[in-house]
Amino acid sequence: MKAIEKQLIGHEGLEQKVYRCPAGKLTIGVGRNLEDKGITEEEALFLLKNDIAECEEDLRSIFSEYDALDESRQRVLIDMRFNLGPSRFRLFKKMIAAVKGKDFSRAAGEMKDSNWYRQVGKRAETLAKMMEAGG
Repeated sequence: MKAIEKQLIGHEGLEQKVYRCPAGKLTIGVGRNLEDKGITEEEALFLLKNDIAECEEDLRSIFSEYDALDESRQRVLIDMRFNLGPSRFRLFKKMIAAVKGKDFSRAAGEMKDSNWYRQVGKRAETLAKMMEAGG
């Protein structure tokens, strides 16, 4: 680590969750003012790549044959896991069982039979079609 990085971390601290700095601004990391500066597109995409990797790691722990699924169905599962988080995703027990049994029509039906489907609208419709059709 460069000396200036150590110095700034020593002065600013390093926080992995959003907090309010002494000036009352929402801040993260090493003094990153989210209200006035935000993040760059490159930083947002870096975070997204890390979040996708986390989703895939979690999905592999749920589905032993995750890597054997076609890309379209993997994308459905990543999208849902990303949107719902690990705990709420696991509440889709019947959908998970259907995917494990390679019954993708039933999996799509289980997706449609949920509050999530009604709440997220077009996103859920698209994902259910992708789950059923594969590709």
